[in-house]
Amino acid sequence: MCTDCGCSITDHHHHEHSHEHSHEHGHTHDSASHQAAHETLNHNPQLNDSKTISVIKKILDKNDQEAAHNRAHFDKQGVLAINLMSSPGSGKTTLLEMLSDMVDFKYGVVEGDLETNRDADRLKAKNIPAVQIQTGSACHLDAFMVHKGLHDMNLSELDVCFVENVGNLVCPASYDVGTHLNIVLVSVPEGEDKIAKYPVMFRAADLILITKTDLLPHFEYDIEKEKETARKLKPNVDILEVSTKDEKSLQRVIDWIKFKMTMRG
Repeated sequence: MCTDCGCSITDHHHHEHSHEHSHEHGHTHDSASHQAAHETLNHNPQLNDSKTISVIKKILDKNDQEAAHNRAHFDKQGVLAINLMSSPGSGKTTLLEMLSDMVDFKYGVVEGDLETNRDADRLKAKNIPAVQIQTGSACHLDAFMVHKGLHDMNLSELDVCFVENVGNLVCPASYDVGTHLNIVLVSVPEGEDKIAKYPVMFRAADLILITKTDLLPHFEYDIEKEKETARKLKPNVDILEVSTKDEKSLQRVIDWIKFKMTMRG
């Protein structure tokens, strides 16, 4: 949760609009991101003001309602939605670019960045449907931003929709954006302490991708130790080693996604 940048108390008045639907879609209070947010609230000594906590919880509850609405959109169209989260530079956009030449399913991307359309432009250059969301000062996407992006995404033509979240290993874990799965990337050059330092993010992961493994010879990085740390946080988490220079490693990511697609029927 952001206590310094203020994004946890962003202005949501423009989201106070009426939808012709019920928000009773489930997932509202038991989502991994909602639990992550409350875990952060309960353990952050800076958030000891009861009024501040009340405001933040109200924002989270509204966000979860909108997330359930987003999930209902995906479900109606039979689209598997995946939230990609990581620190900046871990390889989210590059991964999405590389997959486009290998997959036999159609996917689009809701792209989140503070500024510029660069990542969305990169994806469009590969003929990947992409919608850019510029968050301004907010260091994460929320369900309302993703909902807005979905208005410009033709879900009926997709099998999978990725939400590429803002590069940040803290805040995105606390905001359910309406996806079905979370993939968290951590790259070898970041060092082998990131999983231990940012446990909330990795507890929210369904799949952890350890990326840029082709650089292992150049860094002191104990990949097995990192896997052990991750599984202490979440014993059943899936972990894959990935290098964009190794098509076999990319194929394992594709196989994981396709398995999750079949699981949803």
